[in-house]
Amino acid sequence: MPDSLLIRNGRILDPANGIDVAHGDVLVEDGRIVAVGTGLTPPSFDKLRTPPAPSPSTGKGFREIDAAGLIVAPGFVDLHTHLREPGFEYKETVETGTRAAARGGFTTVCAMPNTEPTMDSRATVDFVMERAREGAAVRVFPIGAVTKGRAGKQLAEFGELAEAGCIGFSDDGSPVGDAAIMRRALEYASTFGLPIIDHCEDPQLAGGGMHEGWVSARLGLRGIPSASEENMVARDIALARQTGTHIHIAHLSTAGSVELVRRAKAEGVHVTAEVTPHHLALNHERVMHAPGAVGLAYDTNAKMYPPLRGAEDAAACIAGLLDGTIDAIATDHAPHAVQEKLCEFDEAANGIIGLETALSLCLMSGAPVERIVEALTVGPVRALNLDRCVEGIGTLSIGAPADIVLFDPQREWTEERDTILSKGKNTPVFGMTLRGRVVTTVYGGAVVYETEGVTV
Repeated sequence: MPDSLLIRNGRILDPANGIDVAHGDVLVEDGRIVAVGTGLTPPSFDKLRTPPAPSPSTGKGFREIDAAGLIVAPGFVDLHTHLREPGFEYKETVETGTRAAARGGFTTVCAMPNTEPTMDSRATVDFVMERAREGAAVRVFPIGAVTKGRAGKQLAEFGELAEAGCIGFSDDGSPVGDAAIMRRALEYASTFGLPIIDHCEDPQLAGGGMHEGWVSARLGLRGIPSASEENMVARDIALARQTGTHIHIAHLSTAGSVELVRRAKAEGVHVTAEVTPHHLALNHERVMHAPGAVGLAYDTNAKMYPPLRGAEDAAACIAGLLDGTIDAIATDHAPHAVQEKLCEFDEAANGIIGLETALSLCLMSGAPVERIVEALTVGPVRALNLDRCVEGIGTLSIGAPADIVLFDPQREWTEERDTILSKGKNTPVFGMTLRGRVVTTVYGGAVVYETEGVTV
């Protein structure tokens, strides 16, 4: 890590502090932000005409990055990442998943507990965090399971999980179907000041492979109705209202769910919500129109849960993001092995990778870049109160960790399989022209990702 890093001449965009400056600088010393302004120079070198180069022996010194034409923002924070380790290392590991995160501009990821064994004990959480200390490219926050084995029957030991560093509890990948257990979970979690993060799915209505609509009818596939999600969102809101506790709704996907959250917030219910980039930018038509396909496609790379919905649902999610109903954008990065997608549609695994293309898909939605950055930085931090863990993350505040992303909102590119850093290659955007690319990611003052051709 260099002693000093100067990022100069970029558009500084820090929604947490209300900063949007067309041409500015960010100065980093010893891994923390020490100044944001114009014409900055490192204090230790301000009397020198030419700052010293990094020392070959220590690697410390001074580095300057010219950010002309780029947006300089706080590092992105993902509330919903599947790192798969332990148990599914053939899909992803903490190391590969966090390298993918760095490529996408993320400097903090929250690891979901659907591992094997499940993150329902301190031992498993400690294992994941040890892996993070050994090889993670960015910060990892663990999320503990709501129920033991994510089986929905018996609550996990929340106190033990909270002491291990969990920032919330979720059975993601499965709903907490029993309303009585969910109520007890909300009350138990509130004693630690932590939220329940729910995967909202009514098992009696779910079971199809994609959104129930005209595309599923045309393809002859069993559909998943919007009511499958909306029933559980309504139940969770009712329980949060009853108990006065915090519920966080994962991956909202329907217009009805957005409206339920909007009304609940207006009533003062402590509910927060996230939306994925793919539910903002894509819809169920992607299943039958894979890039490069001839005729109708049954694109398993577009199969996920919740499924890609109708265009009107995507529009409602964008509206909910813009009016603040939706607090954060989260990737739901879900890597799978090739064989889990290279099969019949009904048999294919649910989920797509999302870390490396999140920015581009968000911009594809048409939402303003300012709101996108807010929902990728301070939005998730405020939603789950993450600054209680690390003060200043999601911001460019003085004294905050130097977690910074530099991106070009206009640069066009195409995702290629051999450049993806995740072990998973399951994404429906192959062959699409994407706009908006991360150029450099800085974590704790150290450059952890750079595209080729960066001027430094």
